[in-house]
Amino acid sequence: MKKLLFGGIFVSALIVAGVVWAQVAARRDEAALGGAQVARVTRRDVETVVKATGIIKPMIGAEVRVGSRASGVVQRLFVRVGDSVKAGQLLAQLDARDLQARRGEAAAALASADADLRYAEADLQRKRELAAAQVIATGDLDLAERAFAVARQQRARAQAALDAATTELGYARIVAPMAGIVASVSTQEGETVAASFAAPTFVTLLDLDRLEVRAYVDETDIGRIRLGQRARFTVDTYPGVDFPGRLTAIYPQAEIRDNVVDYVTVVRFATPSDRTLRPEMTTTVRVLLDRRAHVLTVPIRAVRRAAGRPFVVLAQGDRLARRPVTTGARDESYWEIVAGLREGDEVLVGEAGDEEKEPS
Repeated sequence: MKKLLFGGIFVSALIVAGVVWAQVAARRDEAALGGAQVARVTRRDVETVVKATGIIKPMIGAEVRVGSRASGVVQRLFVRVGDSVKAGQLLAQLDARDLQARRGEAAAALASADADLRYAEADLQRKRELAAAQVIATGDLDLAERAFAVARQQRARAQAALDAATTELGYARIVAPMAGIVASVSTQEGETVAASFAAPTFVTLLDLDRLEVRAYVDETDIGRIRLGQRARFTVDTYPGVDFPGRLTAIYPQAEIRDNVVDYVTVVRFATPSDRTLRPEMTTTVRVLLDRRAHVLTVPIRAVRRAAGRPFVVLAQGDRLARRPVTTGARDESYWEIVAGLREGDEVLVGEAGDEEKEPS
């Protein structure tokens, strides 16, 4: 019985000693790693990009302020903010009674001019017949020809006045020049509008299918930007969703804000079918400069430098060793390793301790 008790105590002591030894070894390894983590060399795609902030804006012609060239009282408004409209759809109607009266007056003047012209034409025909028979003097024929020419000009003037009155009457109907969304309404029913100096704005239309991103690229990066480069951007309202696009313009004039020099670039993109983008949304833009597919990579913090030369710290069992490497492209998280490592090698990420060894 005593032997069994002694044996149990001995086994328990061995277990406790093993646990203590493991904790001591773990603390020693942690001290050696200096809090660093171990990462495995893996293959992935590496993209070199230029980052910029941007704003979604309507393209030229995608935002239209619709107004009237006629003055009058707004009789009816047929749309509200947020309505979808088609090209040619009636948006508003002015009280057109004055314009209709002017058109009626012009139509009556044209009818009178037509009657005068017919009389002058008939009189000229009679005078020509009489002159041929030498019944009237030549001067009478000249007067008839002049009266006919004047009547014809007066008829043309009356027709022009009727056309102008008809056009002005058409101004009382405000129609949509394009399809889009009603972004704002700037007048109300019963309000009097005056178009003496500028056409008053009734409705602002916006075509959400014609938007673009204006990205502000820092002056240190603008030299690497080229037309046609692929880009992608994100917006806060759809986190984690990338919208693809392409660089189509670079403004030659810089914008200086808070002593920071930026250049405006334009990113065109296809309208997404499942999400709605709106003007003035802020964006984070990434312009693709280079893409390396399926290359060996390590985390950025795994690459260190000594005397300007890059190296990594290999974790080889219970030993740490420095390994010179040749780096290539990089993105926000990873370095491409061109030479010096193999797939599956383990390297330290972070600061290593005093047990780093120079390669033998």
